[in-house]
Amino acid sequence: MSYYKDRLRSTKVNSEEERSSSDSQCCDTPCIEPQDGDAVCTNCGMILGRNLVGNERRAYTVEEVNKRRRTEPRWREFGPRTMLPNSKIDSKGRLINARGKTLFSRLSKIQNSLISSIERNFWEAKPKLKMLTSKMNIPEYIKETAWKIYSVVAKKKLTMGRSIDGFIAASLYAAIRVHEFPRLLEEVCEASMTPRRTVHRSLGMVVKDVLPELALKYKPITAEQLVFRFGNDLGLPMETQKKAINMLVEASKNGLLRTGKDPKGLAASVIYMAAKAGNFRKTQAEVSEVAKVTEVTLRSRSKQIKNKLQ
Repeated sequence: MSYYKDRLRSTKVNSEEERSSSDSQCCDTPCIEPQDGDAVCTNCGMILGRNLVGNERRAYTVEEVNKRRRTEPRWREFGPRTMLPNSKIDSKGRLINARGKTLFSRLSKIQNSLISSIERNFWEAKPKLKMLTSKMNIPEYIKETAWKIYSVVAKKKLTMGRSIDGFIAASLYAAIRVHEFPRLLEEVCEASMTPRRTVHRSLGMVVKDVLPELALKYKPITAEQLVFRFGNDLGLPMETQKKAINMLVEASKNGLLRTGKDPKGLAASVIYMAAKAGNFRKTQAEVSEVAKVTEVTLRSRSKQIKNKLQ
């Protein structure tokens, strides 16, 4: 036991000596500031020690919370409202008498009458959009654009008599196309569990009536954008993906007509041909499954591109 005590004393003495020697080696006019977890002298650049920052002390009272608050609460277009459930007890667990039940029942009816239809729409749509973007790993900026689009849709009352899920999926895909993010319409329909026909009909209304009002441009997806997406999903190296892009560009220069052809089929065909030329075993079934096209489309597009490359 005495051995460990002596060792502890020696380490304390050594740390004090190092601290005193480091202070003596600093410049005549030290200016110590914390930078990246270290105490650094800004005049001579000497590191004087670690400056570890722990968690702040928690605030328990209203005064402490107001004192430590640095930002204002985020403003929302709609927010939580006082909910009055049909319960026999209050928040403190005490039983509510018959007069109190009558009073709260009337307050509940008044509360429901004060909530607008657009707020009820937003309460249902916001969680669904959040779940859909989380499921598809969509970036936050695209999610914000999708919500902006859907807000205009709801204010124009385009959802009346139509599917909210369809307009949520259409708004998300429109935001994806605005930001040129490599996601397919089939993936959005599959993630939202909404029929493609419903999403396509809603998308047409969004593109025609909503995007011009927001000054957003609906940009069509290109085959070059999908080449890298399909290549990554198939686990192909970057050289093979670049080779596929070069094949597509060369075929276009040689007169390949891309008008009216699905970009998914063109991207899948050049990916398949580049993988085959690089001795990467990828079957037509694997490529067509990733690209959401049929094997017949894959073979026909590959034949057309091969004729233009000769």
